[in-house]
Amino acid sequence: LQGDSVSVESVSFSPDGTRIVSGGYGGTVQVWDAATGQETLTLKGHTFEVSSVSFSLDGTRIVSGTKYSHLKPGGFAPGEVKVWDAATGQETLTLKGHSGAVLSVAFSPDGTRIVSGSGEFNKPGEVKVWDAATGQATLTLLGRTRAVNSVRFSPDGTRIVSGGYRGTVKAWDAATGQETLTFCRTTIYVASVSFSPDGTRIATGSGRAVTVWDATTGQETLTLYGPTGRVSSVSFSRDGTRIAGGTGRPNPMSVLAGEVKVWDAATGQETLTLKGHSDGVNSVGFSRDGTRIVSGSTDKTVKVWDATTGQETLTLKGHTSSVTSVSFSPDGTRIVSGSDDKTVKVWDAATGQETLTLKGHTNAVNSVGFSPDGMRIVSGSDDKTVKVWDATPRNAASEK
Repeated sequence: LQGDSVSVESVSFSPDGTRIVSGGYGGTVQVWDAATGQETLTLKGHTFEVSSVSFSLDGTRIVSGTKYSHLKPGGFAPGEVKVWDAATGQETLTLKGHSGAVLSVAFSPDGTRIVSGSGEFNKPGEVKVWDAATGQATLTLLGRTRAVNSVRFSPDGTRIVSGGYRGTVKAWDAATGQETLTFCRTTIYVASVSFSPDGTRIATGSGRAVTVWDATTGQETLTLYGPTGRVSSVSFSRDGTRIAGGTGRPNPMSVLAGEVKVWDAATGQETLTLKGHSDGVNSVGFSRDGTRIVSGSTDKTVKVWDATTGQETLTLKGHTSSVTSVSFSPDGTRIVSGSDDKTVKVWDAATGQETLTLKGHTNAVNSVGFSPDGMRIVSGSDDKTVKVWDATPRNAASEK
């Protein structure tokens, strides 16, 4: 899929996996058929960079945020949020009121509200909640932080979590706007954050530790130490009983390699340390059934581990540069990996055999994932494109 003429900033599947929405520096929002790759809609109305796009949970609407809305004497006007009909492409709402660039947008699970985060590097950030039917701003949440880079509703829609510069994560009551929690690491950047599947806990990776917080009280329930390098990725298992964290080198000059650690999410006990990579670990994830862990590393390999014993069961070699992103297919039979070598590879998760090599990107691949039905793969690259591929070997992984 190649449409925005400058750079793709944000991409997302529709909930049913049939469409993809993307936004970028060119100011347009584009919708694509995820089966054929055909561009079905081009949503024009923004005049500056689109920083964030997302579908509503029912797939009928799209929300987009832009860093600036127009030029004015002395500089740029603050960013704005637009809502679009996902079937016709008609712009239905324009939400104005932020005092800085809009950096992140999302619908509530029931689709009745929109949350947006904004700010600038040198200004306090803010979070706004909007009525998704009328466009009226119902809450403005101000915190002592810089730009708000990420905002999300909790799975039940009762809370909002925001992440910003200087390692600050805040939780808010989505009805009253009351700030209920602040996770602050003023001198340490928060690299990764994850909700537990039931929404009761939040895990953050910061520096050389993973911290688990009670998502209701804000109490720090566990601090998981042990990594020899900075935590680059953190993930709950699907049943919420374990947490996996991947680390990079302690510093660029260190001879120590990255590793994967697994902790009991209730007790904080370190249950496994997975050593075998010879360089930093960039991405980790559990299989859906929780029996395996996959990791991708700067050492150019993908490794599969037994999540109970910690035994390395497979080493997947074939990439010629750093592996940036890895993921299991929904049924756990395949693994997809993306790399700085500009390729996407698919592997048999039982035998480790490389079944597909997807070539077409002209620069590093930063992110890869399967569609919900496992039939397609989406990849994002520094070459400013998003590509969708047929993930079945019988069709030779044709690029859509």
